[in-house]
Amino acid sequence: MKPVIGIPGNILTNFSPRYESFPITYTPQGFVEGLHRAGALPIVFPISNEENAKQYVKSVDAIVLAGGQDVSPLSYGEEPHIKLQDTNLERDRFEMAVIKEAWAENKPVLAICRGLQIFNVALGGTLYQDVSMYPDLAVQHVQVSTPETAAHSVNIVQDSWLGQLYGAQANVNSYHHQAIKELAASLQPVAWSKDGLIEAFESKDDQHITIGVQWHPELMIKHNVSAQGLFDTYVETVKNWSQTKALHL
Repeated sequence: MKPVIGIPGNILTNFSPRYESFPITYTPQGFVEGLHRAGALPIVFPISNEENAKQYVKSVDAIVLAGGQDVSPLSYGEEPHIKLQDTNLERDRFEMAVIKEAWAENKPVLAICRGLQIFNVALGGTLYQDVSMYPDLAVQHVQVSTPETAAHSVNIVQDSWLGQLYGAQANVNSYHHQAIKELAASLQPVAWSKDGLIEAFESKDDQHITIGVQWHPELMIKHNVSAQGLFDTYVETVKNWSQTKALHL
């Protein structure tokens, strides 16, 4: 049986001039394709309430958190900065409920870009609402080159889950204007950009399989072996986790 991976969805309201204000639940195609190639079955969760979030998580083997809007600073006790962009507090609340349930059930989570940010907030961390607030900013984190093109390098802890895949350094793409400020206590940083921003984290303990990356591997899967490898290795990790769990039931 292929592992079933749940992806909390987003709502699109400006699909085209003809369908303006016609809401569509979606997730970016790169996640679907990356997981299909890796041998998994992705399922999109529509934004819903906390109780439904628990049932959605129980119905799948693992979670992938996708990109999208800014995370509302109200979720971590701050007022909106002048450079804050679009937010969706309903999505924030739903995804945080998904994250907390997945954490409680020890289900694997792969968190990408906004996914990394909302995961950090859900577990008690905070964000720079705009990278301009980071005092040592020296790298272009919102690239102007094409999405599949690597824009900057990251240094990676070599014996981490991510380091075993990428090695000690990797070149990644970059489309984020928010970033981790205070990392949640249950997480540990495993990759940094050259200016010192956290670019990836993993869970501190051995009970949780959590990988968060600030870049967008789903946009690079057709041109970058490591990008597709991230999905391949994650799905293989989910399979192993599911088999181990079944042995203990």
